[in-house]
Amino acid sequence: MKKKLFSLLLVSLMLVGAMAHHAFAEESDTSLADLQSRGEFVLGLDASFPPMGFADDNGNIIGYDIDLASAVCEKLGVTLRCQPIDWDAKQMELDSGAIDCIWNGMSVTPEREESMRLSLPYLKNNQVLVVRKSDGFSSLADLAGKNLGLQAGSSAEDALNAAADFMATLGAVLPYEDNTTALLDLDNGNVDAVLVDSVVAEYYIPVMGYDFVILEETLAGEEYAVGFRKADNALADAVNAALLEMAEDGTIEALDQKWFGGSASIIDAEQE
Repeated sequence: MKKKLFSLLLVSLMLVGAMAHHAFAEESDTSLADLQSRGEFVLGLDASFPPMGFADDNGNIIGYDIDLASAVCEKLGVTLRCQPIDWDAKQMELDSGAIDCIWNGMSVTPEREESMRLSLPYLKNNQVLVVRKSDGFSSLADLAGKNLGLQAGSSAEDALNAAADFMATLGAVLPYEDNTTALLDLDNGNVDAVLVDSVVAEYYIPVMGYDFVILEETLAGEEYAVGFRKADNALADAVNAALLEMAEDGTIEALDQKWFGGSASIIDAEQE
């Protein structure tokens, strides 16, 4: 009987301790208050990732994610500042406090779920292979012995690593700092294919006038989310709430039309 009472007492103390720790964590999370006090929301991005975030001819950073983040900032009462970063060092930039979030077509992966607090998923994407039309490639098998380019530190790299059988058939895998450089090298004949996000390929190819095709076979389906520091729950929750409001009031639908010519976002009230 004493053992049973002791066990019940121990469980009760553990529960009280866990609740107290959670309450303390909530009270000590000043991420939203600090940002609003500072008045600036610093968004980290690869500024060569159209149509999500990229520099226009005048050097201004524009894109779907930029418009989306700007609308969120209006709701939070702060100013948006876009900070280009080395995509391969994005976790370090976030953890160091140099940026408040990573918002740039960042795919949800188990590793990122472990190291970051992620927002609601807001857009679907696939990892696709882009090739020159003149080469006549139509399948992954056609790329055996060929050289593949991709952005270092991207989910394209994760998708390729997960597709070990396909990767083993390739001649070489060449990492690039950004997707636009990889696609330029494809056009110049320095690589035979580029593994890239479908939203980038579908937007960028017609804009640049490249004579490319996208293979029907894809390596991975995924979703985009915003990445925050693990402890910044208050800020992440506020951004999620703003995104849900914008899904209801038509703001996101208008941005979908502007950048994609139709509905694209996967945000809805059911995600709350």
